[in-house]
Amino acid sequence: MNPLLSAHHITKRFPGVVALRDVSFDLQPAEIHALCGENGAGKSTLIKLLSGIHPHGSYEGELRVDEMTAQFRGIADAERAGIAVIYQELALVEELTVAENIFLGAEPKRGLFIDWPRVRREARDLLERFGVDLDPDTPCRRLGVAQKQLVEIVKALRKNSRILILDEPTAALAEHEVQVLLGILRDLRTRGIACIYISHKLEEVFALADRITVLRDGATVFTAPAFDTKKAEIIRHMVGREITELFPRRTVAGNRCTPMLTVEGLTVADPATRRERLRNVSFSVAAGEVLGIGGLMGAGRTELLMHIFGAWGKRTAGRIELAGAELPALPPSEVLRRGLALVSEDRRRYGLILDQSIGFNLSLSALSSLTRAGFIDSSAEAVQNTALFSSLRVKAPTLDVPVGKLSGGNQQKVVLGKALMTGPKVIFLDEPTRGIDVGAKLELYELINQLTDAGKAVVLVSSELPELIGMSDRILMLHEGRITGEFPRVEATQETLMQAALGHIPGE
Repeated sequence: MNPLLSAHHITKRFPGVVALRDVSFDLQPAEIHALCGENGAGKSTLIKLLSGIHPHGSYEGELRVDEMTAQFRGIADAERAGIAVIYQELALVEELTVAENIFLGAEPKRGLFIDWPRVRREARDLLERFGVDLDPDTPCRRLGVAQKQLVEIVKALRKNSRILILDEPTAALAEHEVQVLLGILRDLRTRGIACIYISHKLEEVFALADRITVLRDGATVFTAPAFDTKKAEIIRHMVGREITELFPRRTVAGNRCTPMLTVEGLTVADPATRRERLRNVSFSVAAGEVLGIGGLMGAGRTELLMHIFGAWGKRTAGRIELAGAELPALPPSEVLRRGLALVSEDRRRYGLILDQSIGFNLSLSALSSLTRAGFIDSSAEAVQNTALFSSLRVKAPTLDVPVGKLSGGNQQKVVLGKALMTGPKVIFLDEPTRGIDVGAKLELYELINQLTDAGKAVVLVSSELPELIGMSDRILMLHEGRITGEFPRVEATQETLMQAALGHIPGE
């Protein structure tokens, strides 16, 4: 069978960097072809080339569609060839309805005016055709992330796209939402739609893909049918080495006799709606311990961390102690000064200033400790930045590299380094491995173990149940703002954790 889309001997250069080296790749009709690789392996560059962002003439090699040479001058040319990209960062207008977003920029008209009845009618027909159960008149701001993903897919298919490229589409989805999306993609395959599926989650890759291609250091290193390979083989090709244990064991156990953070009966209201968002939450975390917190999207995990850090919500009841002293509702700068640091789930929005250097970002939260007589002590700053840069093994030539140029895994190291620069006793990690590859995850897990070995207390929020079980000493599960279960690592299973996430309280 002739491929629907193919790339032949592609080389793409940027100043000082070869992003793709002689890469070849093809997509068959009605195939789901997974593209795997570490951050910085070249996946994003390849899809930008396939979608016209990197135009013909800016790379070496040849693209073909239906075995005919394709010379895309921009995104519009790729769309005319039937190629659509759905990025992890969704591009919907929140205040517009589902129907308005689906037809945005291509609204049917009656004379000089938009034919709104036709927009709604055709949007409803498209949603029904592709099995998406959404009201076309619903504003997109009311939708969950998974529903927004489906709107993006329908919007792409409205353009008669034959090829969908999905870049980390499940990074922000809960498990049940992931299964809905995978079901939609399988259905699209039966309708003749081909997909390039990019994901670090290998369980999804093997559940969905027909073939898997691995990029490493800008080169194609492996392609095979999914049924003819295994997860361990894909990981080996991705990182260039054998990984025998993804969750490294710690050498020092947490000391439950030395609580670093204690929360008692915490109840918090949403400042916008004044409704209780967290209800009667109690827990503690000790020096040298990792406390995992799980739950479905909307369970209140991020709100819990943000409130304790002083960045969200109105406390209506409860008490918090940090290192033996009461922690009242304080602004984040004061909470940080008292020894609690937060690594946000959205590193690009809340954790980093992307156009500034690695060094600028590393010391940003600790400038007060580096200031002498009103001026920053540049020598002391350089010494501390250099030490962190080295210990975190950030992959960059110097501290002067803009942090926006780094891969996701290295950006996450910088965010963590910025938190460590403040000398915290307790560190909150909110989805710290979201959107990073398996090699970068292993490095981050090893860093967490180093923190606990040094006596830090770590609170780890994650949507990935294997990660919670593999890294935590104890796990709390939240459902609709309340704790529905606490599980020691040795007693935790994915089934029991999911039951608690769905609101089932053991013994009730």
